Amino acid sequence: MNPLQSAWRNFTEQGMLTKLVVVNFAIFLVVNVVSQFAHTSVLEWVAMPLHLDTFLYRFWTFFTYMFVHQNFWHFFWNMLTLYFFAQIMHNLLGDQKLLYVYTMSGIAGATLMLLITLIAPSVFSNSILLGASAAVLGVGALMAMIAPSYRVLLWGIIDLPFGVFFFVVFCLTTVLDLSVNTGGKIAHVGGTVFGLGYGYLLKRGIRFETPSFSRRKLKVVHRQGATTATNLYNEETRMNMLLDKISKSGYDSLSQVEKDELFKLSKRS
Repeated sequence: MNPLQSAWRNFTEQGMLTKLVVVNFAIFLVVNVVSQFAHTSVLEWVAMPLHLDTFLYRFWTFFTYMFVHQNFWHFFWNMLTLYFFAQIMHNLLGDQKLLYVYTMSGIAGATLMLLITLIAPSVFSNSILLGASAAVLGVGALMAMIAPSYRVLLWGIIDLPFGVFFFVVFCLTTVLDLSVNTGGKIAHVGGTVFGLGYGYLLKRGIRFETPSFSRRKLKVVHRQGATTATNLYNEETRMNMLLDKISKSGYDSLSQVEKDELFKLSKRS
């Protein structure tokens, strides 16, 4: 096995959080190294232009922008926040939904910005959208909706509910001084709205990324299919009960048996 194959194998064996951080870091390096040594801008090909005519020729930036950072501190704080949010998500829901929530929150932020651009095309015509902030806030918003009472220890000193912590983060990064990075902060709103909405639907047992017709396929006339469908229904019902308990009383209200059960159920969802 050559070094490239070995590196790829190691990458594919990592958790989704590690993969997201690696991809963001790799694109950060490419954008900055190529710009420095090749004297050409990669940024304009991966960041999303907010001029509609330009965007139509670079439509892929609708997706790539959420992995792009122009300076180190922008990258560092986004990845640090993602790590914090994703650890809580891993504890409560497992790792499988992270990529879905990250990308869909980023897409929601980009969609909101495009709608604003359609309404007022001249406001952001010379601007670009980049950064993982909308995607990261979507992950945090999801957990704030599902487990607002989950206790976090800020800086190892301040103990507060995650819902309160997320509200403070959102205000500091989005609400304060809208005159600075206005487009990015509008995208933050889009990502946050998706996270809150998806969290609400998850609590009601609705999952976008699991097609609803897959359950209908399990309703087979023979005995084994019926048993499988019943087991799936019971597992989802039990998981929703545990999530409701977390929402009302906090994660610590779960017994160790319930915590283990929630982790196992999240792995199957």
